[in-house]
Amino acid sequence: MTQAADSTRGELLDAWERYLTLRRGLSEHTVRAYLGDLEDLLTFLGVGPDRDEPIAGALSLLDLADLRAWLAGLDASGRSRATLARRSAAIRSFSAWAAHEGRLSDDVAARLRSPRTDNRLPTVLTPTQAQTLLETAAQAVERVREGVRTTGGGAGSASGAGSASGAGSASGAGSASGAGSARGLATALRDAALLEMLYATGVRVSELCGLDLSDADRRERTIKVLGKGGKERVVPYGAPADRALEQWLAHRRALASPRSGNALFLGARGGRIDPRTVREIVHRTAVAAGVPDLGPHGLRHSAATHVLSGGADLRSVQELLGHSSLATTQRYTHVTPERLRAVYEQAFPRA
Repeated sequence: MTQAADSTRGELLDAWERYLTLRRGLSEHTVRAYLGDLEDLLTFLGVGPDRDEPIAGALSLLDLADLRAWLAGLDASGRSRATLARRSAAIRSFSAWAAHEGRLSDDVAARLRSPRTDNRLPTVLTPTQAQTLLETAAQAVERVREGVRTTGGGAGSASGAGSASGAGSASGAGSASGAGSARGLATALRDAALLEMLYATGVRVSELCGLDLSDADRRERTIKVLGKGGKERVVPYGAPADRALEQWLAHRRALASPRSGNALFLGARGGRIDPRTVREIVHRTAVAAGVPDLGPHGLRHSAATHVLSGGADLRSVQELLGHSSLATTQRYTHVTPERLRAVYEQAFPRA
């Protein structure tokens, strides 16, 4: 090994990150996941958490049995088959790269097999449950509007135009109340709009968070999405999502700050919204609606299933979701018995 002798944990991670990003062109999300997998393996091998921790000893002793033991431990901890398969892929990629770079004397993971992934159909909301979820978000908006009216915040306050709670507040409390009302309404409108967009388009949560104002074409009712591997696609959305988006954009400035840039959806501090916040919004709304909390990815599955059940062909759904393989689309979508029966009766001459 020509490079391992003086390598540290931090140097190894940085070098592999450059390879994944520059040479393989993987998405930021995938790179983060692969780096996390390698860090977990290094910890399993006894390498300390500090970036300047030497790694030569651990890498020189690494063999296939170590990798199998690492995966077995993850399996015993209850990790899903999909997670184990991804971690296997990450370490096979690392092993091949490290051997080529002289950091390993041999590609020790070449014979590491990925566990079979669970091909069960993902759980999805029914159309009625999805509608209930979105209606719950819309009702939350109306409750905030009513609160603004009741407290005297008024439309001007909601739009960020200043306080309407009375000119006699020398302390500025009226302005603070107006600003709070404006932010509360903007937040509720944002939540409703992003839920509508998640369901209407089936985008990944990372794709939703990455949307800019210029990515939304409201005339055509489409969004331009930057998906995995830097691939762009254009995804349509319907009238309900457009109305929700229009209302959010009219109040976006109440959450905006110098950090906002061109982000379509903003967080509480004015920066681009992050996936964790989106997951919290989906969770909170699902609990309030009394429907299963399937997270943003569950809304993606639900959207694909409902579009397919409504008559869309599999290729169109593949394009909608941004899948590179049709097999992935087949696994991530349902065909309801009712839809299957309708297609059968229409297409089969002896139905």
